[in-house]
Parts: sequence; structure tokens; C-alpha cells
Amino acid sequence: MTTNNLQPTTYNFIVSGGGCSGLSLIMRILSEPSLSNKKILLIEQSEKNLNDRTWCFWEEGKGFFESVVCKQWSSSWFHANGYSSLNELGSYRYKMIRGIDFYRHCYQVISSSPNVTVVHDKVISIQQESDGVRVFTERGEHKGGYAFNSILFDDPLQQKNAHHLLQHFKGWVIETEEDAFDVDACTLMDFRVDQHHGTTFVYVMPLTQRKALVEYTLFTEQLLKDDQYVDGLKNYIKDYLQGVNYRIEEEEFGVIPMTSAKFKRKEGNTMFIGTAGGQTKASSGFTFMFIQKQSAMIVEQLKKTGNPFYHPSKIDRRYHWFDRVLLNVLIKRRVPGDQVFKKMFQKNPIERIFRFLDNETNMGEEIRLISTLPTIPFLKAGFEEI
Repeated sequence: MTTNNLQPTTYNFIVSGGGCSGLSLIMRILSEPSLSNKKILLIEQSEKNLNDRTWCFWEEGKGFFESVVCKQWSSSWFHANGYSSLNELGSYRYKMIRGIDFYRHCYQVISSSPNVTVVHDKVISIQQESDGVRVFTERGEHKGGYAFNSILFDDPLQQKNAHHLLQHFKGWVIETEEDAFDVDACTLMDFRVDQHHGTTFVYVMPLTQRKALVEYTLFTEQLLKDDQYVDGLKNYIKDYLQGVNYRIEEEEFGVIPMTSAKFKRKEGNTMFIGTAGGQTKASSGFTFMFIQKQSAMIVEQLKKTGNPFYHPSKIDRRYHWFDRVLLNVLIKRRVPGDQVFKKMFQKNPIERIFRFLDNETNMGEEIRLISTLPTIPFLKAGFEEI
């Protein structure tokens, strides 16, 4: 059910923000029989009717959103100056979901769920009360038992004792006049581009032999001017796609915080989800699969205890340290970023890298991976971050 009218209802759950994390959580709640009759309010400012982003991620087996995966690959290229490798992904698949497909799928399910109400409004604040929460919007207020908030009310980049980088990217879906792409292999990272801005790479996701998403990505402290992203894309196509003739079908631009800042997990009966809840990995900017893990854990807690709050593990704290160390190395330019990733991909099997970036390795695997990185720079950074 969708409405713009204020409802005098007390909801079991209020979801503040209808992006990836908010929609993922609602979809998982609705799929759990013991929770599927809970009254849910989703507050989202926009209509979510544009293809405003693309999520690319690796995953083992079929995932919760498998039905909206538009393309997947069983092998991937890694390129850096002086080194290239085509990696078979083993039990993993690298997958791509288009934003518009994700939104349509989620809202189709939500619209057929009579216990879910959607309000298009802007969330201003969330107030904690003795018996739940009160969410204030531009046009009114709503009361609920628990709130799940994905909106960043506070800028994490203002935390002075944390490391901060931005992952920023401009992508084009291009269609070429002749065959130009190997549809069986994506390009996960290509560092053969100019590195003078900082850590810079391109990834290429072939959809057909004549169509692909080409994304120019940087890990730096400052954004570029728009024409610099455009030049980066044009130069890559000229240098590494044999200068094929092409037309641009779609464009996307995004900025993701890569920060060691501490994010609130909860406040009263509000739980923070998505990037606002620390689910963007600080050292890589990966978010989609961490959102899925968090959503699954929330639903499991609701099912077991009736409340959504779970305790972070010691492993989470260990990986937070790993993330801080890599940010330290990149920000202080102890080693160029392209060389860090080159060493990692040269000397480790791809499945170990995926498990490490997913926070799923054991200590032995972590020692083996870390030992392949430049020793002295990482030791110095590691001691600083203890």
C-alpha cells in the first residue's frame, strides 16, 4: 500500500530511507513467516523510478536477490602495470544488479503486502521514547516500536581522529559498433590508467559482445571535476578497448565514504543500517553484501528475541583494524595503491582475497595474505593503528 497521507498508526517497524539497505531489510522481514504480518512503515523521499546506480559484488551460490541479477561472470581480469591475470572464481560468481531492477522488484513485493505502508516524505529526525520511537518528517510524525535508519544525519568525515577517503566513480554503459567484449570475463580492477590523482582504476562489466558498463573509479580525499572523469573514461576506451566507436547509453556517478570513523549501531530503539550503520567496508567501499549480512542478522534476532539488536563479534573488530591500516597506507602514500593491490592479486588465490574482503577469513589466511604485502610500510601503519 502506498500513501502520502499521514497515518495515526503505531507501526512495529519504521524504515527510514528506501535505498538498498531499507528495501533489503523489508524484503527479508516479509520473507520470514513469523514476521510477515508485522506493520511496517517505509519513509522514502524519492519515487525510486530511475536507474541511479549499479551494484557489483561476488557471491557463492544463489543469493537472496538472485532473480534480479542481470549478469554474472565466472572469471575476472586483474590488470596493473607489469602484471595481468585472468582468474577463475571457483565457487564464487561476480554479479551485477541494476538499481532500477532492484527497486522494481522490491516495490512490486511491497505493493502487494497490505501490512506495509509507503510514505514519500523527507525524514528530519528520530526521537527515542520509552515505548518506542517517533519519526519526524517534513509533513508530520509517525510512531513505531523500532526504527531502522539508513540516513546519515551526521557526516562521518567530520570525525577528526579517523582516516577518511572517498570512493568516487563515473560510469558509462556503452554500446560499440563492433564486437569488443568477452562476455565470459569481467575486469575487476584495471590499474593501467594514470595514477597521479591517487589510487585509480577502471572496471569493465560486459553485458554483451557490444555492450558493457565501464567505470572510472578513484580512492582519494577529493573529488575531481566532471571533465576529468570523462577524460579518464575516454582515454581508457581509446587505450584499452582499441578505440572502438561507441555511443553512451547510460551514465552514473557516485561517492561512497571510505572511513575508519565509528558509526552508531543503535540508539534507544533505533538501529542504524547500511552505510549509516557502518556497513560500507572502509578499505574497499563494498557495501551490498555487507547490507545483506546485516539484514539477515537483524531478521534472525527479531525471530529469536523479538528485538533486532545483535552484538558485533571480535572478528568485526579485527577487520576494523585491518581497514584502518590500509587507509593509513593509502592516505599517507606509504605505498601507491595500485602496487598494494598488484601484490595482493599476484600472490594470493582470488578466493582468499574475496574471503578477506568479505571479513570471512581465518587468522591463518589473514597472516598469509598480509605477508604478501609490502612489509615495512604495513608494519609502520599497523603499529600506528594499534
